[in-house]
Amino acid sequence: MASHSEAHAHGDHEHPGPGTYGVIALILTVITIAEVSAYYIPAWESSSIYVPSMLSMSALKFFLVVAYYMHLKYDHKLFKALFSGPLLVAGLTLIGLLFLFSKLVIRLGLLN
Repeated sequence: MASHSEAHAHGDHEHPGPGTYGVIALILTVITIAEVSAYYIPAWESSSIYVPSMLSMSALKFFLVVAYYMHLKYDHKLFKALFSGPLLVAGLTLIGLLFLFSKLVIRLGLLN
């Protein structure tokens, strides 16, 4: 078994303990409850913030799962870039499609 100094020499990092995983699981549960509740609240579902709020909550859940449970937070910066770059392109494409199909609208107040 490698000693602590040998582990750091090979680039290994400390991973979170069970308490951190418990907190992340609790946060994911609360966000999921909010997402499911949003579907059953007619005022929220029919409002203009429904789609952006659902996208934001889903993106936060995705980030937490990838960062902690898939350990991307503790990986080399190259792996972070290889994962984050295409993710950014996919996210911007999704937002562009939402605007294109009028599921996401910005009202600038320029027209009466």
